[in-house]
Amino acid sequence: MDRFKQIESFVSAVARGSLSAAARSEGVAPAVIGRRIDALEARLGVKLLIRTTRKISLSPEGAEFYEECQQILQALENAENGVAAGGASPKGHLRVTAPAGFGRRHVAPLLPQLLEAHPGIRVTLDLNDRLADLVNEGYDCAIRIGDLADSSLVSVRLADNRRMVVAAPAYLRRHGTPRHPSDLARHNCLSLGASGSQTRGWLFTIDGKVTPQRVYGTLECTDGAVLHAWTLAGLGLAWRSLWEVADDLKQGRLVTVLDDFAAPPNGIYAVYPQRKHLPLRVRVFIDMLRQQYAERLPGA
Repeated sequence: MDRFKQIESFVSAVARGSLSAAARSEGVAPAVIGRRIDALEARLGVKLLIRTTRKISLSPEGAEFYEECQQILQALENAENGVAAGGASPKGHLRVTAPAGFGRRHVAPLLPQLLEAHPGIRVTLDLNDRLADLVNEGYDCAIRIGDLADSSLVSVRLADNRRMVVAAPAYLRRHGTPRHPSDLARHNCLSLGASGSQTRGWLFTIDGKVTPQRVYGTLECTDGAVLHAWTLAGLGLAWRSLWEVADDLKQGRLVTVLDDFAAPPNGIYAVYPQRKHLPLRVRVFIDMLRQQYAERLPGA
C-alpha cells in the first residue's frame, strides 16, 4: 500500500503542478506528499522531481516514469470501473477533438463502428489543428500527435508516429535525390508553417543524435492537406507522417528519401482531463482506438 500511495502522490503532484496542490486534493499536509515522493525516489535510486521553492519539474527519468505510472493508475481505474459498471452500457454525449488531417483519415471512419456497438452514445467530432482547452471547452477527449507539453491531462499512447521526408518521383528526376540532411539546403522544402517542430527544423538522427535541420523553400502552408497536394504535384520535398502518405508510397506517387537518418517516432495520444471516474463512453472510445490503431494504423 505504501508503494502505491507513493506513486499516487507522485502522479498527483506532477499533474497539479505542486506538492501543496496534491496535498489539498488528498486532505493531507504538503510534508506528507514530500515524504512519499522522497521515499519513492530513495527506493528507485533515481531523482524523479526537480523541486524549487516555486515549482516542480520532471527529470528525464521522472518524465518516463510519470507516463508509465499514469498508464498503471488508469488501468487500475478502468478495471474498477468495469467491475462497478457490471452490465451497464455506455451512453451520453461524447465530445472529441482531433487534428483535421488525422481526424478525417483515422478517427471519423471509426465512429460509425463505435455507434453500432454502443447505440446509447452520440458523438460530436471537432476537427481542428489548434490545441483546444479540454476542461474549459467541455471536451471529453482529444487526439494529439507529437511530444506532449506538461499538463494536468491524462495521456494514453495509442501508436507510434513515424515521420519521413517524401517527394514525388518527378521532383527527384528534375532535382536529384538528397543523400544527407545537409543536402536539403539545395532543395525546395515545403514546410508546415504552424508546426512548432517544423519551425525548429526537420528532425534527423545524425551520428546517433537527434538533430534539427533548418530547411527553406518557396512554399509554406498551415494546412497539411495543401502541403500534401503540393508534394504530390512535384513542387518539393516534405516531412510527413506515415499515416498520411502510406497509400501514396504503396502506389508509387511518392517515395521516401534520407531513410537512414530518420528520427525516432513520436507518439499519437488520447488525452483527457483528470477525473475521479472516467465516463464509460470515453473508456470504450479509447479502447477502440487502441485496438484499431494497433491492427491497422501505418507505423503503429
